[in-house]
Amino acid sequence: MSADDQLVKAIRTRLAALADPVKAPAMQAYMKSAMPFRGVASPERTVLLKRVLADHILPDRVTYTATVLELWRAAEFREERYAAIALSGHRAYRRWQDPELVPMYEEMIVSGAWWDYVDELAIRRVGPILRTHRARVTPIMLSWAADRDLWRRRSAIICQIGAKEDTDTGLLTRTVEPAIAEPEFFLRKGIGWALRDYARTAPDWVRSFVDDHPGLSGLSRREALKHLG
Repeated sequence: MSADDQLVKAIRTRLAALADPVKAPAMQAYMKSAMPFRGVASPERTVLLKRVLADHILPDRVTYTATVLELWRAAEFREERYAAIALSGHRAYRRWQDPELVPMYEEMIVSGAWWDYVDELAIRRVGPILRTHRARVTPIMLSWAADRDLWRRRSAIICQIGAKEDTDTGLLTRTVEPAIAEPEFFLRKGIGWALRDYARTAPDWVRSFVDDHPGLSGLSRREALKHLG
């Protein structure tokens, strides 16, 4: 696969032009990131990417995938990985959001291994693909829920956030239950978040789920019932 070097260079060059060395260390410290930041805040980055991605549409699926992965794999600054995520979800490539992209998102989830990457990828990339291709993606989410990797497991739990009435409660149950006894904060928080979100749509279901699973951690339980009184 061959990436579009012109787009990659444009993104890196424009991020470098907006770099703020005063902000960068604080951003890195907040995110507890080993990878440094340029110091480009989210609003400025959003404007930059909106322009550059609209001005440079990739010609085909192969180039699109290669360019996302080039930005991701060769990133030297965290904003370059944010740019890869933004490119992956750009509206010009919506027609390619299908199960064939799940391995790319899986690589980004596992290698990114932190919430700022993983949550966006799980909820806004994997989740929509799941809802339009349930037969193919549901087994993948079940395998992730049983995986040793923390971030695959969190992704499986939270990938239906925002689905509302389209939530597959059977899948939600089967991704949450294997993690209920785990002490890991990101799993406990993810469980609570997923249940809290679905409680806006089906509060009685969530109350019953919490009652039926007394092993839920205090954190998961509090988050799940946060808006239910």
